[in-house]
Amino acid sequence: MTPQLKMRLENKGKGEFRAEANVIWLYDAVAADEDEAYWFGGVSPMGFISALQSCDGPVTLRINSPGGSVFGAQAMIAAMREFPHPITAQIDAIAASAASVIAVECARCVMVPGSQMMIHKAWGMVIGNEDDLRQTADLLEKIDGQIAASYARKSGKDAPVYEDLMRAETWFTPEEAVAEGLADEVKEGNTQRPQAKWSLSAFANAPAMPEPTQDALAPEPTAEDPALAAASRARKLAARLVANPI
Repeated sequence: MTPQLKMRLENKGKGEFRAEANVIWLYDAVAADEDEAYWFGGVSPMGFISALQSCDGPVTLRINSPGGSVFGAQAMIAAMREFPHPITAQIDAIAASAASVIAVECARCVMVPGSQMMIHKAWGMVIGNEDDLRQTADLLEKIDGQIAASYARKSGKDAPVYEDLMRAETWFTPEEAVAEGLADEVKEGNTQRPQAKWSLSAFANAPAMPEPTQDALAPEPTAEDPALAAASRARKLAARLVANPI
């Protein structure tokens, strides 16, 4: 199992996603769709869009997420762009990977003391021949350019600046994110300080976090016929290895 999939499974069932009044808590990974959310955990675009549509007026999107699917994040961003009221991202703990793209695409991005934002180059997995591998590399290069463009739109800087920071897997404190132009404000006086309890095992430069225990992991879905369940998982996973970079 790859480190990326291992991390997704370690984080499965540990998150929370809810909306109350005009506040949305994105305290989970970002999934590409409902099937991926079922098997690997996380919030699907449809779940996010439904929560957003329940809001009326300016929205606060509170984030504590280890990231996830690039395409899932882009679907959420598309819905945010069509939402008629401003959305403020508040990073309560971690906005890593795809979650950082969601954060910077909001009208404003604030971070509480002690939180972190992480940006990196997109990951992808593929099963196939040399042509498949080269095509996937080309796709990842395009995705990296799109992600860097999101950070550049937020800061007003040139995209290559962020391509270099992504290549290094860069973690920002609130003050560093503000200085870099990726956040607008450090929110002082925040009384809710949620702990980031995610496994970050696939990231090279992640801050030290408590290791998840086996008890914290959600059980695997079961089926009446284990062989059929395994075959179904294999088919779904093979389709996603190419389609959903993280």
